[in-house]
Amino acid sequence: MATRNSPSEHPALAAVRASNTGKVKVAVSDIDGVLRGKLLHRDKFFGAAESGFGFCDVVFGWDSGDQCYDNTEVTGWQHGFPDALARIDLNTARHVPWDDGVPFFLGEFINADGTPFPVCPRQILKRVLKRAEALGLQVMAGMEFEWFNFLETPQSWADKKGVGPTNLTPGMFGYSLLRMNGNREFFNALMDQMAAFNVPIEGLHTETGPGVYEAAIAFSEALEQADRAILFKTGAKEIGQRFGIMPSFMAKWSRDYPGCSGHIHQSLSDGKQNVFFDANRGKSSKGMSQLFESYLAGQVQCLMEFAPMFWPTINSYKRLVDGFWAPVKPTWGFDNRTASFRVISGSPKSTRLETRCPGADVNPYLAMAAVIAAGLHGVEKELKLTAPPITGTNQGAEHIPRAPRSLMDTTQIFKRSEVARDFLGDTFVDHFAATREWEYRQWQDGVTDWELKRYFEII
Repeated sequence: MATRNSPSEHPALAAVRASNTGKVKVAVSDIDGVLRGKLLHRDKFFGAAESGFGFCDVVFGWDSGDQCYDNTEVTGWQHGFPDALARIDLNTARHVPWDDGVPFFLGEFINADGTPFPVCPRQILKRVLKRAEALGLQVMAGMEFEWFNFLETPQSWADKKGVGPTNLTPGMFGYSLLRMNGNREFFNALMDQMAAFNVPIEGLHTETGPGVYEAAIAFSEALEQADRAILFKTGAKEIGQRFGIMPSFMAKWSRDYPGCSGHIHQSLSDGKQNVFFDANRGKSSKGMSQLFESYLAGQVQCLMEFAPMFWPTINSYKRLVDGFWAPVKPTWGFDNRTASFRVISGSPKSTRLETRCPGADVNPYLAMAAVIAAGLHGVEKELKLTAPPITGTNQGAEHIPRAPRSLMDTTQIFKRSEVARDFLGDTFVDHFAATREWEYRQWQDGVTDWELKRYFEII
């Protein structure tokens, strides 16, 4: 280990040593993409930075409501929920501007021998990115989130028992300067404090729907982008609390409004240039390289095999409604927002793929791992597109089967996928599938307000 103030010490450690802080905040991602964290005393932090620290493996053994799974093997009551070893990634260093500038780091889980913990979401993405590196490729990415904002607090929402949230603003008013100005303190805090948190927002605007915003996170290397995305979701909630605002990244909170997306933009670089662009291909390709075509073909072919990773909840499938902006078929098109895969082409800098399937409820690490794995499968197999691009509103997609409307259906496809097992590993596929089956069972056992309104009196 480098000694105190040694020139070889990581700059992040040196910065913490030089500060007057007595504590450091650390966090890890659970299976559902919820950041779970703690404050460490500065002395404990330095020890953890050197050799890791214990973090109960229940973060992979319970759901978003802290209910423990009864069907998993990697973790569970049968193992006694011991500590797993968490490693701090010093390259994720940042300060939380809305929390007195406390130092903040992301972590990931490892086995005792230092190998990746097989169900850690951040490690799953890193595993996929290593496949890209083996091909001499670097994945660049950007994420966009749409989300609804409500005039609620955790307590007011609990008092309402999950019914009738109050929208931040009324009406359908996308790209509205008026609505932005009406909540300018919150709007500016998102833009400015996220930038100070090293989560730069490229664009922020209102979307169509009451109280809906959309943010585009600045393009970066894929792992950094996933870090930014998960921090954005948590950060927006923490900033919102100061203003009595509750952001919700639920995929579809009301049947009356469009759902919320989590679009993922991607391109591949060889370290010098964007290899998705090729000016020498024919007019019909619009600058899309052969490698880009193979990457896209992999995603088109494998969409359903990875579906639970970007449609991870029961609610995700409520968003998949025809005519409500969310694509429902594995289609592609040139600059066509009704397609699942939107090819944006035209210049070496801007040529990229926008995967429009995921919802805002994704775990960014897993959603990004899924789409990149599918694309790399296409590259490795040199796949070609077998269907022409759609035009207009899904014209040309009449005979393409639509996506299943059930988490259980997509989970069974995922469990059988040889491609998923190849890229993600058997342990992760089995564990994640079990967690999605659990999620489906909880919904089966639940009694909803829809059922009460429909059957309570009349049936």
